[in-house]
Amino acid sequence: MQDSVYRLPPIFACMSAPVVPLVEWNAFNRARGELGGQFVRILGYFREDGARSVDQIESAMRLKSAAALVRPAHTLKGEARQFGAEPLADLAELIELTARRCLETQSAPDELIPEVVKLRPLFEGTLELFDRETNPLVQRRPAANGFGRRAVFGRAG
Repeated sequence: MQDSVYRLPPIFACMSAPVVPLVEWNAFNRARGELGGQFVRILGYFREDGARSVDQIESAMRLKSAAALVRPAHTLKGEARQFGAEPLADLAELIELTARRCLETQSAPDELIPEVVKLRPLFEGTLELFDRETNPLVQRRPAANGFGRRAVFGRAG
């Protein structure tokens, strides 16, 4: 499995927040098992729908429309959770809930600008990990414990 993690932006470096993996691989593999032969196709839908949701969220933010933020953030949240992309789902959920609160208070969603700025890189980083995990042509690193490595007799290897 991949060991990439989501780290807070440098501005928060002084905070002692836990490092969170970009993908919860147990959930990802559970989805893979449950979806079977449909997995790659449905993951492709996530790629397309997720990109559309991110575009819609960015557009809604430019228009300062809390109402236009809710649906794509909600959609992205659910689809990301399905594949174990917890940091992405959490960020989408924060955007959704804050936009709903802005609707209730009839205020502009300006406070969401930093979160919306983080969204696309987080989405793209998550897709990169999914691609590495699902692409049969990607060279996998051998395990640290030596398993999966071919034995070379007469040399340490």
